[in-house]
Amino acid sequence: MQFSIEPFSQFLKKRDLELTRAETVVLQINTGLLCNQACQHCHLEAGPGRTELMDLETTRSIIDFAGKNRFNTIDITGGAPEMNPNLSFLIEGLAPLGREIILRSNLTLLAGSQYDDLIDLCCGHRVVITASFPSLNRNQTESQRGKDVFPKLIEAIRKLNKRGYGQPGSVLKLDLVSNPAGAFLPACQDQAEKRFRQDLEKNWGIVFTNLYTFSNVPLGRFRHWLARSGNYERYVQKLVESFNPETLEGLMCRRLISVSWDGYVYDCDFNQAANTFSGEKIHISQLDGPPKIGSPIAVGDHCYSCTAGSGFT
Repeated sequence: MQFSIEPFSQFLKKRDLELTRAETVVLQINTGLLCNQACQHCHLEAGPGRTELMDLETTRSIIDFAGKNRFNTIDITGGAPEMNPNLSFLIEGLAPLGREIILRSNLTLLAGSQYDDLIDLCCGHRVVITASFPSLNRNQTESQRGKDVFPKLIEAIRKLNKRGYGQPGSVLKLDLVSNPAGAFLPACQDQAEKRFRQDLEKNWGIVFTNLYTFSNVPLGRFRHWLARSGNYERYVQKLVESFNPETLEGLMCRRLISVSWDGYVYDCDFNQAANTFSGEKIHISQLDGPPKIGSPIAVGDHCYSCTAGSGFT
């Protein structure tokens, strides 16, 4: 018997719940799917063999859009954003707008000297660096992200710490993100942060600003792994059983628009991976402003991930 899941939209309707937009305050930019790693949990299936990169024309369109609209946060992601040759141009263009800029990094590239200029740029504009750090256990981290990754993570954080990132009282924020290495849900965020903070400082003398724990989303490479390992049905059922209605208010899709590497607009990065739109497919250059408050959000089975446990905010 084939496994089936109740559509998320129907699941909400049965509980008299809805998911609509609040004020859009976050602009997320995916600079491309090229990455120096091919992580097991990647919902976008980014990797060294991908060629999709945001071009200069699209980059300019995004800077223009950000200048005309008010966003509290601009979130730059990938792939590995560092591998897009227009990244510095993008940061320089966004910096005068006075918003908080987040750069999502896998850290391994920043460990090398070839990206020192980028670190200088991030320091100068107080760019928040949000970095993937799946587990304190080397084997678990490398089972998800690849062989010999763990020491590079430590090296990169030490390097950033020396520049002031993550230090107590510093304006340079270094946030870590921990995703489970297997088909299970993350630990309690507060407890995990306490454990990470103690172990990282004790064992490697490194510090960070905040730790966030999120469930892996059953899309892309992680979905394929779940299916191959026979864990897909069990994992999705666990997400459904862990549904928390209190997460709906703070879901990122309510306050965010996500722009793909080729300039098209989605409700979130996961809808981008699923190629799911809430309305017509529209390019950022054609958009006058963010979606209106109360407008619908496209949903799919992957939304169970964002509403499980503490949620994805």
